[in-house]
Amino acid sequence: MRYVAAYLLAVLGGNTSPSAKDIKGILGSVGIEADDQRLNKVISELNGKDINEVLNAGMSKLASVPAGGAVSVVAAGASVAAAPGAVPAAEEKKEEKEESEESDEDMGFGLFD
Repeated sequence: MRYVAAYLLAVLGGNTSPSAKDIKGILGSVGIEADDQRLNKVISELNGKDINEVLNAGMSKLASVPAGGAVSVVAAGASVAAAPGAVPAAEEKKEEKEESEESDEDMGFGLFD
């Protein structure tokens, strides 16, 4: 991913066909050493292609990917909406229990009485 990001930065900077040296310079500026094999793979795949067309093709492929998160968000929202009365009741019971334990522990007299 870092190689693609460096390639995109070079293109955004005005270099329509970045070389391996250009990308190594970008990665080196932030302390990343480039793997020549991976770098050459990215350059060979993107060489001669319009980067905007590549990005648009990728976006159209992502649009067809189903995202299952929407169903769980609705289900979580429904359970939260259905349970607001249950949560405070549980907290009240817990508070009552804590108060009774405190009164048993001090046995009717306090530290500063």
